[in-house]
Amino acid sequence: MALFNAIQELLVERFGPLGPIYAVGALAALLMILALPSLLRKSDDPLNRLKEEAQGKQRPEAKPNQQRLRPTSRADKLDRYSSFLEPQDEEELSAARLRLLQAGYRSRSAVRTFHFAQFALGIAMLVLGALYAVIASATGDVAMSSLISYLLIPGAIGYYLPKYWVQRRLQTRQQEIINGFPDSLDMLLVCVEAGQSLDQSIVRVSREIRAGFPDLADEYEIVAHELKAGKDKIQVLKDMSERCGVPDVASFVTVLIQSASFGTSIAEALRVYAGEMRDKRVMRAEEKANVLPTKLTLGTMMFTVPPLMIILIGPSVYSIYDTLTDSSLF
Repeated sequence: MALFNAIQELLVERFGPLGPIYAVGALAALLMILALPSLLRKSDDPLNRLKEEAQGKQRPEAKPNQQRLRPTSRADKLDRYSSFLEPQDEEELSAARLRLLQAGYRSRSAVRTFHFAQFALGIAMLVLGALYAVIASATGDVAMSSLISYLLIPGAIGYYLPKYWVQRRLQTRQQEIINGFPDSLDMLLVCVEAGQSLDQSIVRVSREIRAGFPDLADEYEIVAHELKAGKDKIQVLKDMSERCGVPDVASFVTVLIQSASFGTSIAEALRVYAGEMRDKRVMRAEEKANVLPTKLTLGTMMFTVPPLMIILIGPSVYSIYDTLTDSSLF
């Protein structure tokens, strides 16, 4: 009750005695606007459909530009809001789907779930910010700029939080693929040289590296399943390169495609490329080791130099201050 009383007092102070009535009217108008699209969207009556079929009328077919960019499922609860939660441009939809694939989200409704999370979190944080602004205004005098910041900053944080999460997941996944890719190439080379085909080698490698690098193992497993399904090998490898988004994997796919096109030995190509990946991993580790002293310099200056200066200069400063104090007494 205290919260409602505070809100009522704030409305009376801002808009006069009719402030609560204005607020209720604005809320009712907002609810009517939100409910208007669902009321205008008239569903097909089965009886009308039967009457039309009995009279010999044909239902109009959907126009090509009104077709959806991808098939939907009745089990998807967000299907009815697809026009609101999905980009209507095919290029934007493909880019969003590829980004979520690279982050590891492969479900058919990943794009609409991502946009729904953005919308829901943005609205939720905006409502929390509005409640905090109302409470702050009721307890004290708050500037208008502060009220606007209370509203906009939480809403912006809630809206961009899913995007930040996907970006962090994408970076973590790509780093895991980069770390495990040289070892997987070595295992793939051993399997190929042992007499197994490339398809069998990919299945074996995906099973062996799952404990250490599950994301890379999933990519190999997808490649194996697509090859078993009869998809073109070159297209399967290109799809793997797009899903990973790592330059090392893209170069590996190029090597395999060229080896298959020119008829050279896959084992020899794997041996050369695996050696290059091992050297590249060593160079990457050396680069991190060389950068480490530079990164430690700032921490050393911040946490070591000030205490050292206090220890060295502190007694002298205290002695000088004590001497000046004694001389001022006389």
